[in-house]
Amino acid sequence: MVLIKNKMRPAIAMIELIFAIVIMGIVLMSAPMLISTAAKSGYVTIQQESINEAATRINMIMGYQWDENNVDDRFLAPILGFTAANADLSEVAATGRRLGTPLQSYRSFIRSDGLADLNASTVLGSDGTETIEDDMDDFIGTTNLLQVEASDAEYVETTTIDIATGIVYSSDTVTGGYNQSSIVYNPFGAPGGTTNVKSITATLTSSSGVDELDKEIVLRAFSCNIGEYQLEERNF
Repeated sequence: MVLIKNKMRPAIAMIELIFAIVIMGIVLMSAPMLISTAAKSGYVTIQQESINEAATRINMIMGYQWDENNVDDRFLAPILGFTAANADLSEVAATGRRLGTPLQSYRSFIRSDGLADLNASTVLGSDGTETIEDDMDDFIGTTNLLQVEASDAEYVETTTIDIATGIVYSSDTVTGGYNQSSIVYNPFGAPGGTTNVKSITATLTSSSGVDELDKEIVLRAFSCNIGEYQLEERNF
């Protein structure tokens, strides 16, 4: 019986070693790119969180009373009068409502306490004596991106991303007037004094110095002077 010694094993081991070194080299060369991609993905996530928070802020603001002069919770907030509003949206003296509004509607210029009608504020913003916000334009100003986890000290973008809230009167004039089947309207047009429309902007900016976050993002919404509604009660 003749034994033949296998002399190929050392060569196979060397090939395996070479392949392992090549794979490790590829991984090491790819690491910076993978880290950079992961970082950019993190910045995109931060930006999306910022946009979501700005949108949430706008939705929250629109849930407040339209103006400082109709925040009295004892009465339904009326439609407010103006100094320079569109005449098509003015009060019809005989009904206390706008043209086309049914008499059964609670949306009127008439206060439910029977006192004189109120006008919209000529100056927007906090009056300086309030401890809490009670109407939309009390939120004018800038705030930082809120921190989701207070213990996450490394989440520095909470202090470098700002949400600036702006609220101004916008034009309430439409092309061709309101008495037609379709209208063309720009809710962010230049105002001409107090009007029936307030436009809201939430502007995101970053001072972090990160290129991926170095952009200005603006979200817009508008709210109209239509007074409060009251749910109808049914007696059984």
